[in-house]
Amino acid sequence: MYILGNGRIITQDSANPYIENGAIAIKNDKILEISSLGELEKKYPDFEFIDAQNKVIMPGLINTHMHIYSSFARGMKVLGSTRNFDEILKNLWWKVDKNLNANDIKYSALATYIESIKNGVTTVIDHHASPLEIKGSLKIIADVANKLGIRTSLCYEVSDRDGIEIAEIGIKENVDFIKYTNSLNSDMLKGMFGLHASFTLSDETLEKCQNLMKDLNVGYHIHVAEGSTDLTNSLEKYGKRVVERLNKYGIFGEKTIAVHCIHVNDSELDIIEKSGCCVIHNPESNMGNAVGCSPAIKMLEKNILVGLGTDGYTADMLESLKVANIIHKHSLCDPTVGWIESPKMLFENNREIAKRQFGCETGILKTGAKADIVIMDYTPHTEMNSDNLYSHILFGISGKSAITSIINGKLIMRDREFVNLNEKEVFEESRKISKKMWKRLGI
Repeated sequence: MYILGNGRIITQDSANPYIENGAIAIKNDKILEISSLGELEKKYPDFEFIDAQNKVIMPGLINTHMHIYSSFARGMKVLGSTRNFDEILKNLWWKVDKNLNANDIKYSALATYIESIKNGVTTVIDHHASPLEIKGSLKIIADVANKLGIRTSLCYEVSDRDGIEIAEIGIKENVDFIKYTNSLNSDMLKGMFGLHASFTLSDETLEKCQNLMKDLNVGYHIHVAEGSTDLTNSLEKYGKRVVERLNKYGIFGEKTIAVHCIHVNDSELDIIEKSGCCVIHNPESNMGNAVGCSPAIKMLEKNILVGLGTDGYTADMLESLKVANIIHKHSLCDPTVGWIESPKMLFENNREIAKRQFGCETGILKTGAKADIVIMDYTPHTEMNSDNLYSHILFGISGKSAITSIINGKLIMRDREFVNLNEKEVFEESRKISKKMWKRLGI
């Protein structure tokens, strides 16, 4: 039980968006009350006090699309040309994922979750791939998440690119993990049904997945029309655009996460809107892969639930917020866009997407919500108030401003140090293990 106080509170609650000098009482996994520090100390004298030291207290951030397995590619020499997105997949990511063993998966997860927490992230929705180490891979990641105390949703990336046998093992990994997480009935761990993308999935595989999904009560997590190849492949092989083809197999629904949706037209957006499906915008990844700018602004105008993710490019959601703000200004040649839409994606829509996945309320500071809270080391040098919060966040706060993190009511990090984890030892071992993986790749 904690009282977190003596700080400027950004609640993300429209009924009470900003408290100049407030405090939060936490009991078990939930926020008990938000009030003045003096009032809460009188009411709850036995609660441990955490001093925010006039810094900013805000809800933990939510990353709605991550690739934990990409961790070991950082600093790695790319084997082959990367002149376009197809070559980036073949010469980087599809070589990395094929060389992951169980220990690589474990330490990729440790490194990524640690970095996420140190960037103020308390919830991660991940999309995993390790074609030669599939069975039990999601449980390895789940065990790491449990050890660190972070909220997470996991799936395995089913694809036909490595043959039917591997695709079927991937399907089974999804089904087994979903059944496992359903049996736990925990709002800290959930499973989804992962699919790579239309251009690496046959009709036969999609039909198998559709049949197995009927009684699982979860959504799909799939890349949709990220690169132009996905669209041309679908048109040439199946005579349909990507969303039209996938819709035939019941892919879209309120619990499904459709990632990117760059090469889509208005009729496809109508299908997505009607289905209630979530779309995740990953601006930095899209720019890095040169696949185009997402029509995220148009999707929001059509009332599609568009959230913000990182696609493994970074663990810093506030960095992605800043890029989302400017990429649409640049692409549309309109300085007025992005200012409202970007924080809506990160703070409002990601919260709704997480609620659909985990069945709980996080990403907001109010009585009864999950106690997923971070203290950010930021002291404003101009007035901070309920009207200019996003300006301060956009131009003043970064992910690495996170100094203290509480997840599900538990103190995970305090003053940049993990409470029950030796971060230095983890990264020392991670460097050794990743070096071995690089060696297997011939680097």
